[in-house]
Amino acid sequence: MDLKDFYLLAALVACFWLDPAIAQELIYPIREELQENVLIGNIPKDLNISHTNAATGTSANLVYRLVSKAGDKPLLRVLSSTGEIFTTSNRIDRERLCPGPSYEENECSFEIEVVILPNDYFRLIKIKIIVKDTNDNAPMFPSPVINISIPENTLINSRFSIPSATDPDTGFNSVQHYELVNGQSAFGLDIVETPEGEKWPQLIVQQNLDREQKDTYVMKVKVEDGGNPQKSSTAILQVTVTDVNDNRPIFKEGQIEVHIPENSPLGTSVVQLQATDADVGPNAEIRYVFSTQVSPATKRLFALNSTTGLIKVQQPLDREETAIHKLSVLASDGSSSPARATITINVTDVNDNPPNIDLRYIISPINGTVFLSEKDPVNTKIALITVSDKDMDVNGKVICFIEKTVPFHLKAVYDNQYLLETSSLLDYEGTKEYNFKIVASDSGKPSLNQTALVRVRLEDENDNPPIFSQPVIEVAVPENNKRGLFLVAISATDEDSGKNAEIVYQLGPNASFFDLDRKTGVLTASRVFDREEQERFLFTVTARDNGTPPLQSQAAVIVTYSTVGVITVTDADAGENAAVSLSILSDNENFILDPSSGVIKSNVSFDREQQSSYTFDVRAVDDGSPPCSSAAKVTINVIDVNDNVPVVIYPPSNTSFKLVPLSAIPGSVVAEVFAVDSDTGMNAELKYAIVSGNGKGLFRIDPVTGNITLEEKPAAADIGLHRLVVNISDLGYPKSLHTLVLVFLFVNDTVGNSTYVYDLIRRTMETPLDRTIDESGEAYQNGDYLTIMIAIVAGAMVVIVVIFVTVLVRCRHASRFKAAQRKKQGAEWMSPNQESKQNKKKKRKKRKSPKNSLLNFVTIEETKSDDPAHEPINGTISLPAELEEQGIGRFDWSAAPTTTFKPSSPDLARHYKSASPQSAFHLKADTPVLVKKHHVIQELPLDNTFVGGCDTLSKRSSTSSDHFSASECSSQGGFKPKGPLHTRQVKEHFYWSISTAHNYSAHQY
Repeated sequence: MDLKDFYLLAALVACFWLDPAIAQELIYPIREELQENVLIGNIPKDLNISHTNAATGTSANLVYRLVSKAGDKPLLRVLSSTGEIFTTSNRIDRERLCPGPSYEENECSFEIEVVILPNDYFRLIKIKIIVKDTNDNAPMFPSPVINISIPENTLINSRFSIPSATDPDTGFNSVQHYELVNGQSAFGLDIVETPEGEKWPQLIVQQNLDREQKDTYVMKVKVEDGGNPQKSSTAILQVTVTDVNDNRPIFKEGQIEVHIPENSPLGTSVVQLQATDADVGPNAEIRYVFSTQVSPATKRLFALNSTTGLIKVQQPLDREETAIHKLSVLASDGSSSPARATITINVTDVNDNPPNIDLRYIISPINGTVFLSEKDPVNTKIALITVSDKDMDVNGKVICFIEKTVPFHLKAVYDNQYLLETSSLLDYEGTKEYNFKIVASDSGKPSLNQTALVRVRLEDENDNPPIFSQPVIEVAVPENNKRGLFLVAISATDEDSGKNAEIVYQLGPNASFFDLDRKTGVLTASRVFDREEQERFLFTVTARDNGTPPLQSQAAVIVTYSTVGVITVTDADAGENAAVSLSILSDNENFILDPSSGVIKSNVSFDREQQSSYTFDVRAVDDGSPPCSSAAKVTINVIDVNDNVPVVIYPPSNTSFKLVPLSAIPGSVVAEVFAVDSDTGMNAELKYAIVSGNGKGLFRIDPVTGNITLEEKPAAADIGLHRLVVNISDLGYPKSLHTLVLVFLFVNDTVGNSTYVYDLIRRTMETPLDRTIDESGEAYQNGDYLTIMIAIVAGAMVVIVVIFVTVLVRCRHASRFKAAQRKKQGAEWMSPNQESKQNKKKKRKKRKSPKNSLLNFVTIEETKSDDPAHEPINGTISLPAELEEQGIGRFDWSAAPTTTFKPSSPDLARHYKSASPQSAFHLKADTPVLVKKHHVIQELPLDNTFVGGCDTLSKRSSTSSDHFSASECSSQGGFKPKGPLHTRQVKEHFYWSISTAHNYSAHQY
């Protein structure tokens, strides 16, 4: 077919409309073996699809996309911008697409689906491609040599069947003509056409045969097809003239048709063939054989008994693979003219195939998951689902549905195709991910089904504003407070996620007395409150998220003054006799008692760890004459809040280690961690956990006792240093405080060189805490060996050069100086003067800048306000002797206050942020000191977080977003604070009671 005929055929498009807005169908006939990039058709032109929006008149950018299965090699491609269909480099072979026996009336075709996007213009186009045959195969005989035996008494014009040739092509391209070459006038050739259209060649005897004169004839048979160009092949035909057997077998039935179910067991009888022969004796013995036209695959399925003619099933049948089997059986009595019978076996269907689900995504998935935005509209197309069943009739009728209730549904497009769409609006806050199954079930008995899992994950949109836990926040504050007093932590939540849930807090107007941390929501006092100036503060706080566009909400904050308690006094008298005034008997500067109202106010900040209760006497006097009075004892008990982090007692430092021998048995205690908490109750209950460094699961820590035990016996691969990061947290409310400690375990039989282990510990400080160190020591050993070798070679070279120069100089001056002078000069060469030595030592000391030491402490002085929260914080380093040689300081624990870690602890926060909301050192509210001394680590980076003692000195800014901020120290010893150095003043809760001390005439309650 030329290109003109092709386009004429392409114009004959058959379309049927299930839903004109969604589904359409095209049919294109093409020839097989087309070259690459041959135009097949134009979808918008053939379907009259306009690229102009009828409503707006604007041009619509339609996208044509071929829906294909992952891994398939497409035979056609669709140009996304124009909708033109072209052939690809993958060859279209009709014989490969439609294998098996083919006839002219059999249609060979395949289907593709094309979708038109975007969603507003969505259409699904089903395109059927009918592949027409071309003459690309030559007819072939089953064997290059054909042997036929003909008895010598054969009559003229007798016919003998010749095995027919086969051609995979169809129509005129298949077998059309046979020709006998060099028939020698004894034979001719005729062609018999069967009702099925098959052409069987027959050899015709044209003259009498005489075996004694000539017993063999050799000829050629040529077969040709009707294609253009014509293809042909030949086979050698060898005729052997035999003695007479003048009666051939005859089948009782020449055409037999049977039906057998595809699940028939092996050995099932299919048909009993019966043939008779009029001869007697050996000439009447009939053997049944398959003809050469029966394919090897069919011979494997069925067994033919050569003696009885019984055909049985010898391999499992599959109707879906081959529904009809045609068997040609020959019955021969040894003569050259066997009888032929054709058996047609119809394999009937049983429901033995579950439905197949072909899931092709319109929205491309990522790692098997489809991502949708929660703002996607209803009826968003997700995937095209095609269901099929290899069975037939009722067994092949398939229904498709979604297994559970989800906001998705299946929309039928064709009988066996569905679109997976959203059925309602999606809400990320309600459900973030959907996992559901699509079920395809057939109508057989019993019914078979198949499922396909669909994963849909929603992407968050900023559609929820922050919500305050309380719309009105009431806070009570004392008078004469300290600046920076913690008041309350304002909290808002956002149901969104990611940046959409990140909340920033901001003060509204009339809040000049307060500071608000923008990230944490911590509200602090920026000034000293005075009830006489202002009794009440009312302002708003705004919580705004970081979404696009940002959403916000507000809460009202009411700040009033707090009281410790109220003493109520009653007097049974009336008038002036019942007017009572109150006073504190003892000299108590901690509390103020209002004589009229009985309100008790505090002059101090409470710290339960310093003083847990207060007791004083009060006196009530009436205005009667004579006045009556009564006294009572008031006890105020301070209730604990969780304001102290756990303090590590053991291990003594972050550089100590424990040896774990290879012989240690599982369950044995290899190390222990012990800490205490100054709080009480649940605030002092501690829990231990390994948060890093135990990737192999070799160790386990008891969450209550802190004992570290061995989970399994150490192997050779476990030898080396293991660093465990242990988190110690209390069970305090509302927020737990925690501390980190490093536990080093050295797995080996012995510790041959502790200096080497300490060197390993020092080097591990470069590894972040959230990563496990895999250190067996080999890398460091190799580095040490390399360093030693370089040092030895360099030293040897220096010695050789010095000796050479010395000898050369002495030889040159030997004749000029006397022996004494030479001796003196030699002494000067060997002993440099002491002044030079001192200068060199000074230079070397100068080069040892504090910046190069691992830890270097300076003492600074800072003037503090009269704040009992500020205490002297002093400390020095105490490390093993091996580390002292490397320039690390020492620590005197006799003068050290209680800290979270010994100051020898390295800077854990360089790698790991603490979740504790306060500093890791403790301040005692004793008599204020004007001048304070602090030891701080020099040359630490800003914005660092420290866990530990003096080497982890930290401070907390009332406006900082982080719980900690570090100090910057210069090499000259100066201390540059990032903000005012202060600690959070903890407001303890308390309860109080009154006990009567004296009884007077006035009644007391």
